Amino acid sequence: MQEQELKEKVGKNIKFYRFRRQLSQADLAEKAQISITSLSDIERGNNFPQAKTLCNLALALNVEVWSLFRGEDISDDQNSVLEHFSEDFSRHINIAIETVRKQYIT
Repeated sequence: MQEQELKEKVGKNIKFYRFRRQLSQADLAEKAQISITSLSDIERGNNFPQAKTLCNLALALNVEVWSLFRGEDISDDQNSVLEHFSEDFSRHINIAIETVRKQYIT
């Protein structure tokens, strides 16, 4: 996967979850503590969010960070299995991200 593809995938997933939660860009930007312009650039795949922004977006969307990287080419059944087996992994990743965030970002 190329860098641009990753940017676009993450942007599309953020937009998908934003629509699913019936949030405007302004609402999500406020909840994630970023500007509307930044959110728009991320959703369009023009920019890739920093770790802190990824965490804030996932928290505002009420999803795990890893879900922002999910691919469209995975079937619903595969996504269900992935979610089931990824819960424990996700919990550990989120703990690690939060630890880094507390130590280095705040």
